[in-house]
Amino acid sequence: MATSFIDKARISVRAGNGGNGAVSFHREKYVAAGGPDGGDGGRGGSIILQVDDNMSTLMDFRYKRKYTAPDGENGRAKRMSGADGDDLVIRVPRGTVLKEAETDLVVADLTGSEPVVVARGGRGGWGNSHFATPTRQIPKFAKPGLPGEDMHLKLELKVIADVGLIGFPNVGKSTLISIISAARPKIANYHFTTLTPVLGVVRVGPEQSFVCADIPGLIEGAAEGVGLGHDFLRHVERTKLILHIVDASGIEGRDPVDDFYKINAELKKYSEKIARRTQILVANKIDLPEAQENLPRLKALAEKEGLKFFAISAATREGVKELISYVGEWLDNYVEEPEQEEEVKIYDETAEDPDKITITRNDAGDFIVHGKAIEKLVIMTNFNNDEAVRRFQYIWRIKGIDEKLKERGIKEGQTVRIGEMEFEYRE
Repeated sequence: MATSFIDKARISVRAGNGGNGAVSFHREKYVAAGGPDGGDGGRGGSIILQVDDNMSTLMDFRYKRKYTAPDGENGRAKRMSGADGDDLVIRVPRGTVLKEAETDLVVADLTGSEPVVVARGGRGGWGNSHFATPTRQIPKFAKPGLPGEDMHLKLELKVIADVGLIGFPNVGKSTLISIISAARPKIANYHFTTLTPVLGVVRVGPEQSFVCADIPGLIEGAAEGVGLGHDFLRHVERTKLILHIVDASGIEGRDPVDDFYKINAELKKYSEKIARRTQILVANKIDLPEAQENLPRLKALAEKEGLKFFAISAATREGVKELISYVGEWLDNYVEEPEQEEEVKIYDETAEDPDKITITRNDAGDFIVHGKAIEKLVIMTNFNNDEAVRRFQYIWRIKGIDEKLKERGIKEGQTVRIGEMEFEYRE
């Protein structure tokens, strides 16, 4: 039984939390009062996505949708750091696009072999050995580890092929790919026989080949989701060259010239970039008598649109060899033009100034303090420990947060929120 072709999936990923720093003091025979020796917590494991060329669909993600990396270990006595959590590597097919589920912002486009970190493990907390000073020789607090990043992702697979076959159903795309490659798509005389993209390797010569994809489901209204086009139009995006197949015979009652313009209108609606891609107009089924009256019109269409034109019969193989030879020659001379790609979000710890503090107000009138560093500090402070609280208050003062709150008009007794922490403001 053939593997189902799944080209869309949703997953949730969560990196591991950092381990907590240890509170410990050196204990040794004949040593009356050893100093602090609490070790640091280990870093949590990250979530990494890696291309696997042995995968061709997103089928695996239909059954498993939540992925969690291990936490880092807590620090120990004798300045022993906890072990880092192992990274979790998730394998995906080449051509997978990662998007934030909530915003549709592209996180990464996995066409190369470089792994992509989509969620970083939390940093381990410092042990109390880091906080010893001449005036504070026995610190009784340590830092908790930071939580790992989490993300909800949409995965979309776009097949990677040199050449894409497009056209209305039943124009002979499946028959053509079956005779020019080893691909064996289902072929029958009804619409939507092909329900998934079909890839085939086409041999042009002893040392030359290219990958061809039969893209199913393109009919009028495809860009809006009519037929199967909405699901599969994106598979055209990777192709360098488009073979636009039309039924020259018109035996299904459609006009091949009209079909050409309808399909191109759908491509333009979906993507201007795809609409600009080089096309070759291929008139199929010229073995049928009805094709002869349409061939002059199709040749005139190709000339008008500035397209290379081939008349073929996939059934009898007439003209097919010439078509494939030309495609091979075209690909040999192909030079990829630099194109403006979709905005890609790249993880960068320095992209935002961590010390920047902003204050907003919610509908309830509460004051919300925003800032990467201060929010981390809240997470890593044990407010049940007096020393840790005093350290938090000291950092609060040197960052001038009191002054910023007063500038915003805060009054005694009003609520201040930082991350998950909430407290009442006092002068």
